[in-house]
Amino acid sequence: MRRVAFAMLLALAAPPAAAQDRPPDGPPTGTELIERGMQSLLEGLFTEMRPALDEMGRALSDLRPMAEELMRLVDDIGNYEAPVILDNGDILIRRKPAPLREGEVEL
Repeated sequence: MRRVAFAMLLALAAPPAAAQDRPPDGPPTGTELIERGMQSLLEGLFTEMRPALDEMGRALSDLRPMAEELMRLVDDIGNYEAPVILDNGDILIRRKPAPLREGEVEL
């Protein structure tokens, strides 16, 4: 998230290239007006989204220990079958049977 915000700030801070095409005292060109409008739009969007992005970052930080523990327990998602929802609402996730080793017989 911070990388996206940083990239947006860099894009907003870049000087417009079209500003050098006109004399300093002349009226702004259409391209300059579009650039200013886009810059204003992105600044407003970033300002409005910042609290939500900060809150999402805190929530993800709080969930990280639980996600790491879950990944430790699950080991590899490929070892499990697709979830099945039972009539009572329980969700059952079966572990796939381990492949037989050479010389082993399934009982």
